[in-house]
Amino acid sequence: MQDLGWTDGKNVGYRYVYADNDVGRLDVLAAELVGQRVDVILVGSSQSAEAARRATKTVPIVLAGVANAVGAGLVSSLAKPGGNITGFTSQQDEVLGKLVGILHEVVPGARRIAILLNESNPFHAAYWASAQSACAALDLIALRVVASTAAQLDAAVEQIVRQRSQAVVVTSDSLYFTERAKLQELMQTNRLPAAYALRDNVVAGGLLGYGYDAAANHRNAAKYVDKILKGARPADLPIEQATKFELVVNLKTAKALDLTIPQSLLVRSDEVIQ
Repeated sequence: MQDLGWTDGKNVGYRYVYADNDVGRLDVLAAELVGQRVDVILVGSSQSAEAARRATKTVPIVLAGVANAVGAGLVSSLAKPGGNITGFTSQQDEVLGKLVGILHEVVPGARRIAILLNESNPFHAAYWASAQSACAALDLIALRVVASTAAQLDAAVEQIVRQRSQAVVVTSDSLYFTERAKLQELMQTNRLPAAYALRDNVVAGGLLGYGYDAAANHRNAAKYVDKILKGARPADLPIEQATKFELVVNLKTAKALDLTIPQSLLVRSDEVIQ
């Protein structure tokens, strides 16, 4: 925003609200923002986008990489959103199948794959369907595991171990982002190779990740906020899909798990963490 000419305290002011992984607070927080008469609301998760949509039909809402805006019912069309919602959407439900395939390249002997899902995420059913399809195509067994709160992570990993899972795919979700340190500690303690949808989880120690470039999406979302603050109508701004996806590999974690990353995968990687 600063690069676009907006300086905090001079010609723009920001209001930050956090639900601290309690989705039950999102409606209240969204209503508070609307009550403060903000000019635009920026959201970065499906749950927060839903709460903002419920809170207002007039205040512009800008999405920053929220998964499948049409499938979530946030807009009827990408080209003509037609309401107060616009921004950038990702295809994480579609990309999840590729993540399963990449994990299979690294641990081809792993047949039982745990899929970690947050049931409060509107897309958990789509994620599960995509994971099942990808696993079936590779003759793998997909095992459904749910953790919808931070308090459920320990039990979820215990279930993963109890089900004799040999590797884990962690779906894209704000909970798994904010709890990435704890989540990876649990995976590491149980020596579970884990593939993530977000780069930050790999930086925190995950084995590998493949997903949209979240930082790029937020930079692009800022351009939409800029246009709206200058008078553009959200209904007239087509929703764009993420075009940049990153493959990140953590060699330190691979070594700790006694895994060898195929050279063919390394040369395709956008980032290799030593």
